[in-house]
Amino acid sequence: MIGDNRYSGKLFRVLTALFMLPLGACSLMTGEEPSALPQPSDEYEYIIGPGDSLSIFVWRNPELSQGVTVRPDGKLTVPLVEDLTASGKTSTELAREIETVLATYIKEPLVTVIVGGFQGVYSTQVRVLGEATQPTALPYRDEMTALDVMIAVGGLTEFADGNKARIVRNVDGKQFQSLVRLEDLVRDGDISANVPIAPGDIIIIPEAWF
Repeated sequence: MIGDNRYSGKLFRVLTALFMLPLGACSLMTGEEPSALPQPSDEYEYIIGPGDSLSIFVWRNPELSQGVTVRPDGKLTVPLVEDLTASGKTSTELAREIETVLATYIKEPLVTVIVGGFQGVYSTQVRVLGEATQPTALPYRDEMTALDVMIAVGGLTEFADGNKARIVRNVDGKQFQSLVRLEDLVRDGDISANVPIAPGDIIIIPEAWF
């Protein structure tokens, strides 16, 4: 009875996953060659997101300098600057905007913004779904690879079909998908299976059929 329940539950999950897959993923299930992934851009600049910790320094004005966390709505408030949108900007862009606001009160303000406690905007986070030990969303790091992601999520579960995992990547409104051999990479140490990760990638790890 326990075995039957496990089989039924697994079949339900598989059928549900197939139903929810976009049409672009059908090639992965029919044995056709999946589309090649566009390579990540060599130029990456960190974008501030909700939850990021910021240190804001105003030169010669220590009373205006302080640490602040970007709110869930993407905004921040510091002395003389209220409800300024920080999410979606680089630290340099945000510093220039704070200077513009402060210029109303002080002469020629000079602001530096230092980012810590990185979270990033949601669109750049790398999401890991399915049979990872700790499925989660990770802040993207420059030159991140599949191995870095697997280390961060604690590897594969015993039920994972790692060599049928796939990466989903959106570029300019188009979706691309490709298989990635996580089983070979994580459990066999095959570095040739390591691939670069791009901001916003989704890694889906299916359950193996036993």
